[in-house]
Amino acid sequence: MPALRLLGRKWLAASDDLVFPSIFELLFRFVWLVLIALVVEVLYPITWQCQTDGWHGGAFVRLYLCGTLALQASLMLLLAALAQQSARGTITETDARKLVSPLLLLKVFLVLPEVALNVMGTMWMFCEVIECSVTDTFSSIVIQSIVLFNWVQLALTVFGLFMVFDPLGSVNYGDMQDTPNQVRHHRKVTGLWSRRFRWAFCWLKRDEHGKEAFQQVAALLSALFRSTDLVPSDVVAGCVLLRVRQKRETREMRRIQMLNDEEPIYTTDVNKVFSETPPWMNLDDALHYLRLSIAAYGWPYVLYRHCLTGFCKLARHLTCCCCRPKNSIVTDDNCCLCHFAGVKYMSKLSADDIIFASFNNRVFELPFCVISDHDRESIVVAVRGSISLRDIFTDFSAGSEKFEADGLPEDTAAHKGMSMGAAKMLRRLLPVLDRAFAQFPHYDLVLTGHSLGAGVAVLVALKLRPKYPQLKVFAFSTPAGLISREAARFTESFVMTIGVGDDLVMRLSVHSIENLRTKVIQTIHATKLPKYRIMLNGFGYALFGVPARDLESTWRRPEDLEANNSDDSDALLVQGVSTVSAEAALVSRNVFARRFSSARLFTPGRILHIARRKRMGIEKKVRTQEPTYEMRWACPEDFMELQVMPRMLLDHLPENVHRTIQTIIEEKHSYRVTQVV
Repeated sequence: MPALRLLGRKWLAASDDLVFPSIFELLFRFVWLVLIALVVEVLYPITWQCQTDGWHGGAFVRLYLCGTLALQASLMLLLAALAQQSARGTITETDARKLVSPLLLLKVFLVLPEVALNVMGTMWMFCEVIECSVTDTFSSIVIQSIVLFNWVQLALTVFGLFMVFDPLGSVNYGDMQDTPNQVRHHRKVTGLWSRRFRWAFCWLKRDEHGKEAFQQVAALLSALFRSTDLVPSDVVAGCVLLRVRQKRETREMRRIQMLNDEEPIYTTDVNKVFSETPPWMNLDDALHYLRLSIAAYGWPYVLYRHCLTGFCKLARHLTCCCCRPKNSIVTDDNCCLCHFAGVKYMSKLSADDIIFASFNNRVFELPFCVISDHDRESIVVAVRGSISLRDIFTDFSAGSEKFEADGLPEDTAAHKGMSMGAAKMLRRLLPVLDRAFAQFPHYDLVLTGHSLGAGVAVLVALKLRPKYPQLKVFAFSTPAGLISREAARFTESFVMTIGVGDDLVMRLSVHSIENLRTKVIQTIHATKLPKYRIMLNGFGYALFGVPARDLESTWRRPEDLEANNSDDSDALLVQGVSTVSAEAALVSRNVFARRFSSARLFTPGRILHIARRKRMGIEKKVRTQEPTYEMRWACPEDFMELQVMPRMLLDHLPENVHRTIQTIIEEKHSYRVTQVV
């Protein structure tokens, strides 16, 4: 940070990104240098005895050997200097690395003699146009290997240049502020991302809303980092630093709670948690409906969970192509009804209990199942979560649009992709529900889903509630940016949302990503470590956790981090009051005042947040029968900030959510048995 300037343009790399590539290439070239030196010692005297001593014989070979030896030695010195210069200074101290650009430019120019020498080696070893054969097997193998590896290394160099090439790199950072130039630049970046999507995911263009989704996601990506000079490695380093910062803040909060002798927010007493909730809000029913929402994932989830035996588990539920009934309740499945087989296997239901199953997966269109649950006398609509690229584009079409339903305020907004998915689902769902309730008129209506499926289930429920006022929704790991605050409050009476631990998606919204962008820039300016040290520390944190000494030693002035720890740090930056440094305020001015979405969206329903209980004192050494998890009723504002945590992806997986709820129920029953005994 900022981006590297070379050959009159900026690239998607920084001057401090070259430490590890230079060291790795230096090690490879050292091996090549040793091998070519051995070959020169063996072959150089022999070259004087070749059939021809001109440019088609010995002289050609001597030029290749000596040239390759000298070039490898020169490149090793250059790479050592490049690694040393790239390692200097912190991420923002670019003046300390001012020699990186000329050194890198010199290395680029040395590609030309390297290609020429490699062509000579290819002619000698593979084309048989040089009249100087090599009888020594070791030397022949070494030269051939070096030639081949050199071509591979040159191909990787070209690929690396392609990866860090910025098509809009000729634009100066100073021209990307709040001016007409900035607006034009934003449009160019949006168009560039849209073209990339159309090329990379060409098969999605056939979907009805494929191009619209491309445009939505392209606009989001362009807006998130416009007018910033961040490169991808800066974002990775910033996330590592945020992990340290957030652990430091957590430690300080616990210390304050202990000093103030505050009552813990979380509790392990399940009865206490559910003492003031309606009877239908309970963990037993939640576990039951979570199993049905997982079943909606179909055969891919079965193979994911049972890699070796998945096919055998599905085989007895498959339908022969010849035996498939014409008027099937299943639509858009393959000839053997593999998705349907997965639903039957995971739900433990018979085909007669599944009223309808649609597996049509398009952009803004999700598969779902309608199930008659006789045990709980309910019609269950299970909506599938994200499992395909089409679902990802639905997820990231994260702009807000007006959402209308009876009982909601007029200015209600909702997630655009999920709102469109709910509208499409309703068209197919309504006639199915009419048939289902004609058959089971006294049954209740329950909607359930995980992740994207949970968000769509809530929006569908809002549309259906005027017709089915007693419906209930069990939503698991619901995305944060779903619906307006007042609408979210309205859903608390009929939606139960369950989230586990550090679930990323429970905190993922446009607003939280924009705040993450803000904190990444602030944190980068606050650190006193170079980027290569941050990356090395990141690997250590992933394996062994963050040591206590790094919570303070990472920062120039740790107290500045606390000054910026506000609920909406954008306001500080808009006013130019960045206490990290004046440079940080200069880099981030005005960027954070702009929002991709004008409406702030929240998590719906009454939110039960479950966290793994931190073992204290003797519990770390002695195994006790204390509960594994603790929980509390949270509010949507608690999930407005992304947490960079080791389990932020694992806690979102449906099997981990299922295991968590199941463990709580089992421990609750075992505790009762212990009390009785």
